[in-house]
Amino acid sequence: MHGETRGTDDPQAEGLDEGSVQSSEATSGEPSAVADAADPLAQAQAEAARLKDAWLRAVADFDNFRKRSRRELEDARRSGREDVVRALLPVFDNLERALQSAQRSTDVKSMADGLSMVQRQFIEALGREGIARVATVGSPFDPTVHEAIQQVETDEHLPGTIIAEVQPGYTQGDRLLRAAMVVVARAKTNANDGPTRPSQPSN
Repeated sequence: MHGETRGTDDPQAEGLDEGSVQSSEATSGEPSAVADAADPLAQAQAEAARLKDAWLRAVADFDNFRKRSRRELEDARRSGREDVVRALLPVFDNLERALQSAQRSTDVKSMADGLSMVQRQFIEALGREGIARVATVGSPFDPTVHEAIQQVETDEHLPGTIIAEVQPGYTQGDRLLRAAMVVVARAKTNANDGPTRPSQPSN
């Protein structure tokens, strides 16, 4: 019958619908690979920001470490000084008692004995702190621990031997706290001896 209208399942209509769908999918699909790629400048800026943040953190950590190390070193030095002072306080107490006793006593020997006791106590207190007196009289001169303030000509001692101590020296382990001031022996020279002339070769 001529009065019938074309239905929606007309092939031409279906072709138009499919074309419209395909065109819509092409415009609304996933972004292209180029559009999806990250901006190199943005990546570089982000990396620079990250490195700067890491650098600032490292600087702050190092500064805190330096301050903490300084405090710990100062505390260790203070503690070391306190230990030495505590070790020497009994020595000073006995020295004060010895001086008070010397003012009341006329016995020279007892005063000398008291001072000798204080000296021994002082040496023992230093020994507990690892401090030792430098050997001097009778020992060979050692420039690493001795300071020669005088040389004396003598034939009673080998040259280079220490014959007198002017001021004691002290070491703490391998560290020199104070060099000992000493007098060193040297060989005698004969004033009548002139310079020796070289011998002439015989013909």
